[in-house]
Amino acid sequence: MLKRIYNENPNEKEIEAVVNCLKNGGVIIYPTDTVYALGCDINNKKALERVARIKGIKLKDAHFSFICYDLSHLSVYAKQVSTQTYKFLKRVFPGSYTVILNATGKIPKIFSNKKKTVGIRIPDNNIAREIVKALESPIVSTSIKDEDDIIEYSTDPELIYEKYSSLVDMVIDGGYGENVASTVVDCTDDGEYLIIREGKGDLDLIY
Repeated sequence: MLKRIYNENPNEKEIEAVVNCLKNGGVIIYPTDTVYALGCDINNKKALERVARIKGIKLKDAHFSFICYDLSHLSVYAKQVSTQTYKFLKRVFPGSYTVILNATGKIPKIFSNKKKTVGIRIPDNNIAREIVKALESPIVSTSIKDEDDIIEYSTDPELIYEKYSSLVDMVIDGGYGENVASTVVDCTDDGEYLIIREGKGDLDLIY
């Protein structure tokens, strides 16, 4: 199913339909403030395994990020951070960043107990955030790659639907996506931030 949702003012009933899909173990492709991403409920093992299969990896080897609505999810999945790091997170979120933090023991056991870190995203995208808010749980985020090394990321939701319609339950058309992924910042060493990947997020906000 290809579902059109407008980022400026997401329709509540459309968001509800997406949430019902996720609660029933569905896998979706949805827009963020960077590239289109594969997602599912982080607590549904079968759905997570499907996402891993689509990506061509084993679930135990996956480094999926969690899409959150705001920083209130932080204390559940990430260990307490310093005031300095919290101020940094407030500065960059919502925004085009993925931050890697030390994980709590509340990361779903599906990901194995060996997971010491967690990637958190709060995208500046109303569709993604409203889905998470209505679901009352983070969803997985892992970017849709293109087979073309030059293009790298697919941006047209209709073309994404053509390619993935047999693999996922729903593709959300939120308009053309970006072709630059998020900036990834390792914040596990409190106060010493390490840029893992330079992406769309402005580096000037980090330091």
